Amino acid sequence: MSARVLPLSIFAAFALALSACSQSTQPAGPPPLEGADIGGDFTLTGEDGKPVSWSDFDGQYRTIYFGYTFCPDVCPVDVQRAMAGLKRFEASDPERAAKVQPLFVSVDPARDTPGVLTEFTDAFHPRLIGMTGSKEQLDKLTKDYAAYYSIGEPNEAGGYLVDHTSITYLFGPDGKPIAILPTDAGPEAVAEELDKWVR
Repeated sequence: MSARVLPLSIFAAFALALSACSQSTQPAGPPPLEGADIGGDFTLTGEDGKPVSWSDFDGQYRTIYFGYTFCPDVCPVDVQRAMAGLKRFEASDPERAAKVQPLFVSVDPARDTPGVLTEFTDAFHPRLIGMTGSKEQLDKLTKDYAAYYSIGEPNEAGGYLVDHTSITYLFGPDGKPIAILPTDAGPEAVAEELDKWVR
């Protein structure tokens, strides 16, 4: 997976999120992504084969990550750190952590069948929900969520890589973006960021 060029505002928000997690666990000001034009309702196919909509989780905080289960390195590491951070938050404050619903959107629907998605999500967190959709659905969704993906050319064995952004967003109960979880800084930093914004 290669690096992607994202809007400067996203990088600025990421820097703010990282700097904030080294200070107090209480919000020092408005959320880093407050007012960002990111998000929107959608309906995809869940890992149980049934429709899953963004609005199903209204009133809950939501984390969302775009990737694919066959990813050789980036996705497993990002998802592991995000979910390990959520588990740390659950251990320290179960009541607030229960308000967070983690979501994983696969941008590789050809290979990420419901069974494959279930095996992947269950490996990281019992409440992590996997989902995917058609190319048209994913194209719109990734655009709405300031994400990117591109299916690579198959190799001789038929396998292929998917180039994609690697950002874990945190959204509030109203569906508005709050922050980017600092997965590159490890589970403890993720837990601190969740503690900072989840009320």
